[in-house]
Amino acid sequence: MPAHANGVGDGGDPAGGGEATGASEASGAGAGQAVTPARREKAAAQDVFSTGVAKGRDRLDSATSTSALKGSEAQKLGPRPLADILRALPGLRVESAIGEGNANYTVRGLPLAAGGSKYMQLQEDGLPVLEFGDIFNVAADVFLRADFNIAQIESIRGGSGSTFSSNAPGGVVNVISKTGDIEGGAVQVTGGLDYDEKRIDFDYGRKLSDTLRFHVGGYYRSGEGPRDIGFTGYKGGQIKLNVTKQFENGYVRLHAKYLDDRSPTFAPYFIRITGTNDKPVFSNYANFDIRKDSILSPHIGPVTTLDGDNRLRHFALDNGMHALSKAIGLEAQFDIAGWTLSERARFSANSGDFLRVFPSAVNSVAALAASQAGAGATARYATGPNAGQIVPADANGNGLLAFSYMAQTRARSLDNFTNDFRATRVWKAGGGNLTATAGLYKAIQDLHAEWLHSAIDTDVVGGGDTAMVDVTSAAGTPQTQGGYYAFSRNGSKFRRIFDVKYDITAPYGSINYHFGKIAIGGSLRYDFGKVRGSLVGADLGGGRVGLISYDVNGNGVISAPETRVAYLPLDRPALVDYNYGYLSYSSGINFRVAEPFSVFARYSRGGRANADKILFTPAVSTVDGSVPNKADTYDEVRQLEGGFKLRRSGATLNVTAFLANADDHNVLNGAATQTIRAYRAHGVEMEGSFRRGPFSIMAGATYTKAKITEDKLDPSLTGKEPRHQPAWTLQATPQVELRNVTFGANVVTITSSFAQDSNLLKMPGFTVVNAFLQVRPVDRVQLSLNASNLFDAVGFFEINQSEVPANGIGWGRAINGRTVSASLRYDF
Repeated sequence: MPAHANGVGDGGDPAGGGEATGASEASGAGAGQAVTPARREKAAAQDVFSTGVAKGRDRLDSATSTSALKGSEAQKLGPRPLADILRALPGLRVESAIGEGNANYTVRGLPLAAGGSKYMQLQEDGLPVLEFGDIFNVAADVFLRADFNIAQIESIRGGSGSTFSSNAPGGVVNVISKTGDIEGGAVQVTGGLDYDEKRIDFDYGRKLSDTLRFHVGGYYRSGEGPRDIGFTGYKGGQIKLNVTKQFENGYVRLHAKYLDDRSPTFAPYFIRITGTNDKPVFSNYANFDIRKDSILSPHIGPVTTLDGDNRLRHFALDNGMHALSKAIGLEAQFDIAGWTLSERARFSANSGDFLRVFPSAVNSVAALAASQAGAGATARYATGPNAGQIVPADANGNGLLAFSYMAQTRARSLDNFTNDFRATRVWKAGGGNLTATAGLYKAIQDLHAEWLHSAIDTDVVGGGDTAMVDVTSAAGTPQTQGGYYAFSRNGSKFRRIFDVKYDITAPYGSINYHFGKIAIGGSLRYDFGKVRGSLVGADLGGGRVGLISYDVNGNGVISAPETRVAYLPLDRPALVDYNYGYLSYSSGINFRVAEPFSVFARYSRGGRANADKILFTPAVSTVDGSVPNKADTYDEVRQLEGGFKLRRSGATLNVTAFLANADDHNVLNGAATQTIRAYRAHGVEMEGSFRRGPFSIMAGATYTKAKITEDKLDPSLTGKEPRHQPAWTLQATPQVELRNVTFGANVVTITSSFAQDSNLLKMPGFTVVNAFLQVRPVDRVQLSLNASNLFDAVGFFEINQSEVPANGIGWGRAINGRTVSASLRYDF
C-alpha cells in the first residue's frame, strides 16, 4: 500500500537536472508543468517526494525518512477516521478510538504527554490545518477528513520537517488533494452491516481546456456509529473544490473547502482490573462492553451550565464533536529567470462545539451515593424508563454508579491564516548542482475558546441506555437535581475563556550541493512569535470568584447542586502579552553508493512554541501577561539519525537509527497537572515493501526505548519510562490484486507499555486486523467489504489508574470493536 523510502533533503535537484518533476503536480502538490505519461513514468522511477522540502527530488539522493500512501490505497481501508488510516504509515504512533478527531500522534519516542499532535504538524495541501496540533479538545485532525479528495498522504519524520515548517520538529503529515489532472470521477454509497452508518462519497475532475482544470469532491454521512449511543451521533460532511490554471512556465490554483460535521467523542469507560501490575487482567462488567458501549445516551444531558457570558445555557448532547470550517486558498508556482517561485496561502474560519463525557469516580451504588450524601444515602433514577425508581444494589448486573463530567468546549474562533513564499534556484557548479532556497512563512492563529462543565451521576450500562441518577441523604436532602450533582466541574476550576492570538513570522533558507554520488545539505529557520490576548477564569487566582449559587431551574429555591454553579469573573481578565523566538536547523549528507543503494546521516534541531499548554500556569504572569523565563515559551527537539535505503525492482528496504532529545511543557489529567520535563528516546525504524505478480506487502517496524531524563516538578519520575510508550510498533499490509478482485488486510501491533509515568500498571499490547475485499463484476462497478478490527480484539490506548485498584474498578479508552461495512462504487 504505502510507498516509502528514506529521502528528502534540504532542497536540491531532481536527478537529471534542476527542473521540477511532474510527480508533485500529478499527486496534487503542484510543480508548475503539464503532466504527461512520460513525466509520470520519470517521477515514478525517481520516487519523488514533495512534503517538507524545497523541491521534490529522488528519495535515494537525500537524507531523511519519509513515507507516502496513495489515496486509492487509503480507500481500501474503508471510510474511516483519518487517524485509523495514518496508523498504516510506518514510523507514526497513533492513539485513535477517540472518534472522528482529537486522536494523539507522535513519532520516534517524542513525548505524548497529553493529547493531539504536539511535535508533528498535520497539513492539508502543504499548509497547516491549525498552527498548533494539540490545542485542548480541538486538535488539528478535528478539521481534517479522509474522503475521495485525497490523492496522496505524505509523511516526513525528523530532518528538514523542522526547517520547512514551523512547530514541526518531529515531522509533517501532509494530506494532498486531487487536482483534476486525471479526468473522471466516482460515486460510492456505504452502509454498516453490523452498525448504523449511511454514507455517500463522490469526486469528479476534468479539464475545461488545455490549460484549465478542476476537481470537486466530498461526502455526507449519518448514523449512530461504531458504538451504541442510542441516537444519531454522526451527521454531516464536507465538500472541497480546486481550480487550476496552467501556464507555460507555471500554474495558479484556487482551493475552497466547507466542512460541517458532527460526531461523538468517546472517552475512557468502565473496566474491571484484577491481577497484578505486571500482569493485569482486564474484563468487562456485566451489560457494558468496553469495545462497543459508551456512556452516551438519549437519557443524559444536556450540558446545563452558565455560558461564556454567565447566562444559563443548555447544550445538546448530540452536538458531540461539531466541527465547522470554511477555507479558501491560493497556490501558485512559476519558473522565472532560472528561479522557481512558489506561493501558498490559505485562510480558514474554524469553529465548533466539542463535548466529552468522562468518568471521574466509579463505585458501587451504596458507596458512590454515600460519598455524596453520607451514610444511608439512596439513589433513584432521574431519567430513562426507570425514572423515579430506586436504583437496586445490583443495578444492570454490575451494581455500579458513575460520577462524570460533561465538558463542553466552545471554539468561538480557531481562525487560521498561513502564507508560505519561497524561491529556489539550481546552479551548475564544479560538476554538480548547487540548490539554494529562501522563504518567508507567516501565520496568524486565533484561540478563542470557552471551557464549560456540568457534573452528573449515572448508572453503568451499555446499549445507549445510560440514565441519570439522583442521590438523596438519609435525612431526605437531595444532593442532585435531575441527575446533576453540580453545574460546574465540581468547583470553580477549569471554567475558562481563552482569547489569544498567535502571530508568527519565520524566514528560512537552505542550500544543497549534489555532486556525483554525494549530496550535502543544510537549512535554517528562525521563528518570531507574538502572543497577545487575555484569559478569564478563577484558576488565575488573585481572589477571583469562580463559584456562585444560581437558581438553575427557576423554582425560587436554591438546591445543593445550585450552590455549585461555576461562574466566570469577566471583570477580572488577565493579559497575555509576550514574544518568543527560536532557531531551527538541519544538516545531512547522503551517499548514493550504487544506483539502488544509499546511506545517509543527519542532525536536526527544531522547536515547538508552547501555546495553550502554558496558559493558566505559573509560566505566564497574571499581572502583565509576560513569560519571565523565555525557556517556557518553546520546547526544543534534537535528533540524530542515520541509515540506509535500498530500492530494487519490486522491493524496497529502509532502515533508520535515531536518537532524539526533547523538552516538554504540558498539562495532564484534563489540565489538572502541570509537567515540565526532558525526554530521551533512541531506536530504529524499519520499513519495506515487496511486490511479485499479484501479491504485494508493505511492512514497517519501529523499536523505541524512551525515558524521562528530568522531571522538574516531580523528581520521583526522573528516569522513568514515559507512559503509553510501547517498545515496538509494527504494521503490515499484505494484499493480492487480481483482474476483478483485490483482497488484503492492514495489521497493526503495539506491544505493552505503562499506563502512567509511575511505571507500575502495564497496559497489554494488542493486534488489530483491518481486512478489505474489492470485487469488480463489470467495468466501472466495484463492490467492497471492509472489516475494522476483524477479530474483535480488545486493545487499550489509555488506562486512568496507575496500579491495580483495590476494588477492581477502573476505566480506560479502548479501540472500537468489530465493524463491517459494504460499499457500492461507480466510476465515470
